[in-house]
Amino acid sequence: MWFCHRSARACKSKEHHLVKFKDYYEILGIDRKASADEVKAAYRKLARKYHPDANKNDPKAEEKIKELNEAYEVLKDPEKRSRYDQLGANWKAGDNFKPPPDFSGFSFDFGNLGDIGANKSFSDFFDMLFGQTFGSPQQQKAQGAQTRRHMLDQEADIELTVEELARGTRRTLQLSAPGGKPRTLEVKIPSGLRPGKKVRIPGEGATASGTNTKGDLYLRIKVKPHAYFTIDGDNLVCEIAISPAQAVIGSEALVNTIEGQVKIRIPAGTQNGRMLRLKGKGLPGRDGGAAGDQLVRTKVVVPSQISERERELYSELARIEKTPTA
Repeated sequence: MWFCHRSARACKSKEHHLVKFKDYYEILGIDRKASADEVKAAYRKLARKYHPDANKNDPKAEEKIKELNEAYEVLKDPEKRSRYDQLGANWKAGDNFKPPPDFSGFSFDFGNLGDIGANKSFSDFFDMLFGQTFGSPQQQKAQGAQTRRHMLDQEADIELTVEELARGTRRTLQLSAPGGKPRTLEVKIPSGLRPGKKVRIPGEGATASGTNTKGDLYLRIKVKPHAYFTIDGDNLVCEIAISPAQAVIGSEALVNTIEGQVKIRIPAGTQNGRMLRLKGKGLPGRDGGAAGDQLVRTKVVVPSQISERERELYSELARIEKTPTA
């Protein structure tokens, strides 16, 4: 539904103002199912590519940056993105845009179209969907400065062991920039992070040409393959070998955890692949939350070599299993 707060004559004249549909996903070069991290990564990559410092002789670079900023403004915000997605995937970039008659995601105020373009950073299409470019001139200036700083942000991968991920660690990084001297940076990696998360190091990104403005450095967490543990969300998963006898009658076994060895009870009748749980022995909780668990997968191992006495016992067991029960 859309509303017009002016006279019918005024509204009729505004209908001739054609607004072009913008495909924000196409602008950022991403799929409509892209995650928030993928949206951010695509934006930063393109923002660096079209940064004014790198395109001083290209008059179209500034327009491209504005287009990227607009797309990112919508797709980074879950609410705006959800509303935009309600328009559907059938629109093409450049189509004359008119909201579907049954569309109820917004209140389209065509009565304000006369003001579109008067004081704005974003397109008519954006203003039609979300209202006029928000904020006072001072706020818009601050938003612009923040956007320029984001263009200077840099990312790098840092690989940790499972133990470092669980306990936190410190790393010494060697940083270098084109034309600059290499420098050493001491970084504290807190506990409670997860693979794919990022650690922000303020002011350690790129420096804008001819200024003291610096971006931030983001370290993306990766985890080295571990001989014993794998990660499943907040939980650590491992495997222990047990004998057929342990599986049948039950037993105890020693299990390695991040904090050292602990005993775990093997219930009688344990099947191959059964998951046993060590409560609170997984990765530390995030943001002060509860720690994950350690999941222990049992693997029943049949011995390849046995003693004569074991052979006698297995033979006796086989005879018992074949004996019909009354």
